[in-house]
Amino acid sequence: MKRVLIITYYWPPSGGSGVQRWLKMSKYLPENGWQPVIYTAENAEYPVEDLSLEKDVCPEAEVIRRPIIEPYGFYKKFLGIKKEQRVKAGFINETGNHKAWKERLSIWIRGNLFIPDARCWWVKPSVRYLKSYLKEHPVDAIISTGPPHSMHLIAMKLKEELGIPWIADFRDPWTEIDYYDDLHLTRWADRKHHRLEREVLTKADKVVTIGWECAKSLGRLGNRNVRVIPNGFDWDANVAPSESPILSEFTLAHVGIIGANRNEHQFWAALCELKAAYPEFSKKLRIKLIGQVDQSVLKSINENHLKENTELIPYVPHNQIQQVQASSQVLLLFINHTPNAKGILTGKIFEYLASGRPILCIGPEDGDAAHILKETHAGQTVNFEDKEKMKEVIKDLYQKYLDDGLPTNTNKEIEKYSRRALAGEYAKILNKI
Repeated sequence: MKRVLIITYYWPPSGGSGVQRWLKMSKYLPENGWQPVIYTAENAEYPVEDLSLEKDVCPEAEVIRRPIIEPYGFYKKFLGIKKEQRVKAGFINETGNHKAWKERLSIWIRGNLFIPDARCWWVKPSVRYLKSYLKEHPVDAIISTGPPHSMHLIAMKLKEELGIPWIADFRDPWTEIDYYDDLHLTRWADRKHHRLEREVLTKADKVVTIGWECAKSLGRLGNRNVRVIPNGFDWDANVAPSESPILSEFTLAHVGIIGANRNEHQFWAALCELKAAYPEFSKKLRIKLIGQVDQSVLKSINENHLKENTELIPYVPHNQIQQVQASSQVLLLFINHTPNAKGILTGKIFEYLASGRPILCIGPEDGDAAHILKETHAGQTVNFEDKEKMKEVIKDLYQKYLDDGLPTNTNKEIEKYSRRALAGEYAKILNKI
């Protein structure tokens, strides 16, 4: 069996979305003749932990954990955050205070002094350790997955010094990610980010990403063709979507982070107007938000008189999420309301597909997410500001719920997005390089 070194910051006990792609991909690589050798952090500062994911680590995997130094201890002390409290993912605002000078200074330091990210101190010790390790335990290929994009810098140095074929896997963009401008970069820092990004894109033997718009963007920046292998689902056979009991109330569920740029003001307003117009709708409506929620979202919910209809659940272990999704009447998918919205393809859309429940997406009608929903007949997409259409779609879903119940989608097109099928596609790239 050939061996592939996978350099990833996110690995169990990490929970959340960042860990899923390579935990699941590596699970099925041995079926395709590749043994995964995982290089990851020993003492990482993960936003959430999920011990249930340990069961998905395949028996063939060799896992190497090395100590990492991260600046979050200084960050917490500076902001007065308790030592045991976890740093939230992304730009989640929990207090509603966007003006705090300490917060602004911390973001400036993160963007300008920690390039490309807060794990940059791990690059040199990792290269030093892996050079020694690989001389005694050779591998046939390397895959680095980012963000954090420091993982690509480790792989790039190994490629330069040892000549091992290397795939750079982008789960998100680098300089074109939606929060890049929020880092308040100096001209020097911006140039360095772009220089490192260009080096990774041009020196890797192959660049792979999760969506078609992101592939166009990375391809333009690196002047090369970028392969798309999307995220997928790894549905537990013990949770059959068609057999899961559906909640009796008209439940709209969202799983995952809702940051400020996913706060769909028109959507909350549409629900508010439907509540006012139809008393029975108001009684049956339940909104379940599972995951981190920005303060601005809670404010919108309160302003639109939806608090009594809303249930907030901070986190659910991944092995229980499937049941939550399969039992909901409708699954909500909020695309970041940012310039790169067309290319945003979150991992949750594929698990939503596997659940078979109707999906309501708020985002560009010509984006990657809308393309997949249309292809699989799994749901509908409504543009960000089109409140009237949102009301029409919700009314239609509600009426079907009242009449015969909303059906579970069993379209065969969904199967090509299984993690097993996608791992087979990735193995073909590994075999070629």
